[in-house]
Amino acid sequence: MKKLLTSALLMAMAVSSWAQTPEEKGLEIAVEGDKRSEGYGDSKVKLKMVLIDKKGRQSSRDMRVKGLEGKSGEGDKSLMIFDTPKDQKGVAMLTFTHKVKSDDQWLFLPALKRVKKISSRNKSGPFVGSEFAFEDISSQEVEKYTYKYLRDETINGMDCFVVENIPTDKYSGYTKQIVWIDKAEYRALKIEFYDRKKSHLKTLESQEYKQYLGKFWRPGLMVMTNHQTGKSTRLVYEDYAFNVGLKEKEFTKNSLKRAR
Repeated sequence: MKKLLTSALLMAMAVSSWAQTPEEKGLEIAVEGDKRSEGYGDSKVKLKMVLIDKKGRQSSRDMRVKGLEGKSGEGDKSLMIFDTPKDQKGVAMLTFTHKVKSDDQWLFLPALKRVKKISSRNKSGPFVGSEFAFEDISSQEVEKYTYKYLRDETINGMDCFVVENIPTDKYSGYTKQIVWIDKAEYRALKIEFYDRKKSHLKTLESQEYKQYLGKFWRPGLMVMTNHQTGKSTRLVYEDYAFNVGLKEKEFTKNSLKRAR
């Protein structure tokens, strides 16, 4: 009996030594989620942005978003073009996401007829008056954060991992994000954002997911709520299309002025 107990104890110690740390498990979850989104090539989608103030008054913008998947070792590229309202028609934003260093972003303002580079120090600023910051518009590369698995939790009837993400960019407007990722498909269902004072600033909820090409999941609705101002922003997506033949030349600073 004593030998059996000793063997059981040694086995338990061995298993314990092989167990993942919360940091290792958090990174593993992030890597798996990223892997499941690879291979889309390029995409385009129609987007309606609805701004809602604390009194419930609404204003909207219509835009189109084009995306180009990054090659090996590179981040994705995206181009956002405004169609309405009239005073913002033709405004366009180009984003080059990088794996480690700060992303590059340029904004074309038709009224000024010039392209403006967004400073890395200003990435936490609001994007066109919405509750989304410039850094929220970029694709979320795995290398931009450190990770820590916190717990399992169920939301909206779905079993989720809850993971803490710490931005590595010193200019980020956030000290951390708490992310709920469903275990079945590794989709981010909810993200809590904490500001530089470590206070809960915003919550993003992604809903109405649909699967495309039998692999890629995309939300039909994203709602960002600012708990400190009482404002919110809704993003409604329509007409997703993938592998539409977009070219690198469509994602350059010069192409911003010609974006239609």
